[in-house]
Amino acid sequence: MPPKDAPPADALPADIAGLSFEAALRELEAIVRQLEDGRVDLEASIETYGRGALLKRHCEAKLAQAKARVEAIMAGPDGEFATKAFDAG
Repeated sequence: MPPKDAPPADALPADIAGLSFEAALRELEAIVRQLEDGRVDLEASIETYGRGALLKRHCEAKLAQAKARVEAIMAGPDGEFATKAFDAG
């Protein structure tokens, strides 16, 4: 059982959570190239793979947020586009 003050299991490290989508994707792509190259020892590969999985989850969350924001754009009754407040919570 994790300690009471432990972060949630799905929490991202601060250095990943603070990345933009583009920065996270660039790092993820570099990790994939590194792993595909096969020049990393097993232990480092496992750690690198774990970071890649976290980066992937971060990118997916950023894409979901962007999708929700785009879907919040709605055509009004007069045919004009309007935005609706987006609740990211």
